[in-house]
Amino acid sequence: MAGRGQMPMMQPQVIVLKEGTDTSQGVPQLLSNISACQAICDTIRTTLGPRGMDKLIVDSQGRVTISNDGATIMKLLDVVQPAARTLVDIARAQDAEVGDGTTSVVLLAGELLKEVKDYVDEGVSSQIIIKGFRRAADLAINHIKKIAVDTDRSDKAKFRDLLEKCAATSMNSKLIGSQKEFFTKMVVDAVMRLDQDELNEDMIGIKKIPGGAMQDSILVDGVAFKKSFSYAGFEQQPKSFDLPKIVCLNVELELKAEKDNAEVRVDK
Repeated sequence: MAGRGQMPMMQPQVIVLKEGTDTSQGVPQLLSNISACQAICDTIRTTLGPRGMDKLIVDSQGRVTISNDGATIMKLLDVVQPAARTLVDIARAQDAEVGDGTTSVVLLAGELLKEVKDYVDEGVSSQIIIKGFRRAADLAINHIKKIAVDTDRSDKAKFRDLLEKCAATSMNSKLIGSQKEFFTKMVVDAVMRLDQDELNEDMIGIKKIPGGAMQDSILVDGVAFKKSFSYAGFEQQPKSFDLPKIVCLNVELELKAEKDNAEVRVDK
């Protein structure tokens, strides 16, 4: 029983970790984190650029994916190491914000970690390294603002030519790079149909239909529904209408099956 004026005894803190959990810390753990991030960078390094190679990835369910897109590969990689998962978050953020450059940002982050690895090994404080990164980021942003080029939307032909160049650049390293001229015009046409003030990219949808060539892709100026014809006699029905009248209903027109609890009585 504690006397008056005495502080109660502090109970030791007990931390329960799963079996096999690594509790290392300090400089060895920092070097281990950097090595894990470099392993991720080495995986996608060969996919960069127009001559980048494709990666074949098989997930746990046996689904096969062939791609050289950095965002797709990073999403399919089953990364467990916490530090290496930050590179996955970087790729996803870049893909969501810009839509391109996912491989570049991952490799840039990996090269920055590679350059500071020797300093960490020599005992330089991580806070000093972080201050240096922030200072370098400010200098880089200021330089980008100096060399930035303003776009003039009043000249529609010149503005469209600039958009087509930007779209073609991002397609160089994709599977559709061989048909970039065809898809560049389609992408720019789709973007120009959006509200230029909001530019809500969610208004652009992509319907994937198996079969056919890449040149069979079309841009639908409106709303497209993927609906298969399975009723009897659909071959004789018209497949297209000019200037139709469209009715919007909030009820289903398809026939429903009978209820399971239907009761049938037969009288003699």
